[in-house]
Amino acid sequence: MLKIKVDKTKCIGCGTCIAIAPKSFKFDSEGKSEPIDPPQDSEETIKEAAESCPVQAIEILNIK
Repeated sequence: MLKIKVDKTKCIGCGTCIAIAPKSFKFDSEGKSEPIDPPQDSEETIKEAAESCPVQAIEILNIK
């Protein structure tokens, strides 16, 4: 299972991760991305969303 972490100090709220993986990311009250727990998109989709972040604010951890 994957664990998603978003660094709020880096996030610019562009919404790319939400557009790619809408079942795993959402906007918080400040307009920044936050993970949905548990994530519902495929691992491949979540990794694509993280890699697409223009400021590299998303970290994906593999949890056993």
